[in-house]
Amino acid sequence: MLATKFGIVRDLSRPATRGVNGRPEYVRASCEASLKRLGVDHIDLYYQHRVDPEVPIEETVGAMAELVKAGKIRWIGLSEASAQTLERAHKVHPVTALQSEYSLWTRDVDTNGILATCERLGIGFVPYSPLGRGFLTGAIRSPEDFDADDFRRTNPRFMGENFARNLALVDKVRALADAKGCTPAQLALAWVLARGPQIVPIPGTRRIANLDDNLGALDVRLDVKELADIDAVFPSGAAAGTRYAEHVMPMLAR
Repeated sequence: MLATKFGIVRDLSRPATRGVNGRPEYVRASCEASLKRLGVDHIDLYYQHRVDPEVPIEETVGAMAELVKAGKIRWIGLSEASAQTLERAHKVHPVTALQSEYSLWTRDVDTNGILATCERLGIGFVPYSPLGRGFLTGAIRSPEDFDADDFRRTNPRFMGENFARNLALVDKVRALADAKGCTPAQLALAWVLARGPQIVPIPGTRRIANLDDNLGALDVRLDVKELADIDAVFPSGAAAGTRYAEHVMPMLAR
């Protein structure tokens, strides 16, 4: 299954700057460029990376629907869309998947209607960063563990007092994982998987050993008491700091 995205626009003169483009002509051009770079004749799942507030979602998804009809993509996905936007998009063309951040320390979708909307409309939910950008693995012990150009150095949850508070939460997860006989990463992924059969997390990794560790989460089953124990030590909203820098937060759940 091949999935890719469109929608984030970069300014070469200002590498740190990001824009969003959901215009139909940009959707079509981006798809053609992706097909060419990937060397394929179609993309299985094509996501809009972020919702463009300047373009009605009906226009963007309408252009994506044309790509489905043309056989250039098979299914439509959105990322970090609000429940309201998801509803509107789904009326234009069935949305197959919504990709948004979800993990022990990021649970916005539990309370803002997104998970409920996905379940009601039959839309798969694809959590990215289900391991809290690596923090929930327990392997990160200091901000100095990051390379100089690692964006986590500027992420609020990995800075100053927030880092120390979040590390204390992770240590509690590690203790529960030890008692369960699994790794912290496996426990964190098992928690996400336990939230519903329509949820398919996508932990990122660059190493085979970490991939094998992540796959081991499929063998971890959490009962009601274990889930309650996790929530007791790592309740919703416990993470210190916002999940992105202040100037990026407005791009979420539009």
